[in-house]
Amino acid sequence: MHILIYGAGGVGGFFGGKLALAGNKVTMIARGEHLKAIQENGLQVKSITGDFKATPYLATDDLSKIETPDLVIFGVKSYQIESAVKDILQYCDENTLYLPLQNGASNVEVLNSVVPKSQVLAGLCRMISFIEAPGVISNPDIAPAILFGEQDNSKTGRLEKIVSVFTDAGINAAVPDNIQVAIWQKFLFITTISAIGGLTRVPIGVMREQPYIKELMRKTAQEVFEVAKAKGIILSEKTIENMFEAISKQAHETTASTQRDIMAGKPSELENFNGYIVKEGKRLGVPTPVNEMIYELLLPQEQQARK
Repeated sequence: MHILIYGAGGVGGFFGGKLALAGNKVTMIARGEHLKAIQENGLQVKSITGDFKATPYLATDDLSKIETPDLVIFGVKSYQIESAVKDILQYCDENTLYLPLQNGASNVEVLNSVVPKSQVLAGLCRMISFIEAPGVISNPDIAPAILFGEQDNSKTGRLEKIVSVFTDAGINAAVPDNIQVAIWQKFLFITTISAIGGLTRVPIGVMREQPYIKELMRKTAQEVFEVAKAKGIILSEKTIENMFEAISKQAHETTASTQRDIMAGKPSELENFNGYIVKEGKRLGVPTPVNEMIYELLLPQEQQARK
């Protein structure tokens, strides 16, 4: 299987490296010093599940060099996914499948607006990982896993084939009963901690110990829960309780990637997280005052970062 990894950062680099190490034909799209290091020395991955080094079939920033892929895995930020798929469209065909693993709840919708819906899978990953240095990926916490499925939750032969490719590469991969519920469960978690982390500028261990901040997180999560319900995505009544249980298990110094981007003054996924909830809330008639406050407080910095 020829697999194109668009964005060889913390997520794409880890899974692309695993797939390449297992003998799959893997093309990685990367840039700058990170790309140069991969081309010269291969990709080094430091992981709590075991360190490894892999050499992709091709690592490039020149899209004209890529061969038609069977599967595209997107490792870019959610706000970059539309431009990413448009960039590679001419190099794909009617048999290419597209799998987004980004945080966010609208990635599939974005892909559906560009390519045929029948070629788009829905997915997510669970892990903490980042580029430690050019050519080096670090996965210091949360053993990586991929959940994905058909948009209508049907069980198909192509899903079985991809699961087999992933598991043969040592990747923890599964098809849940309802991929939309799985995506929104993670989306609720990441939307709750990311922007509040950007506002407080402290790690999750500090936030969870502050009663006021913890209550703010609860209210943020409840609004996400209600928007999901209005969209026909029925989350378990224990979702928020489970979220706080997950928060309690995070390493004290953990920060979300969007929080780190906000704190560094970089473009972030604010629009795709809290901004999406605010907009969907208005469209569906669901009040989202806490998410709107968080979004509006961070929006001026986000706009400045994008200039």
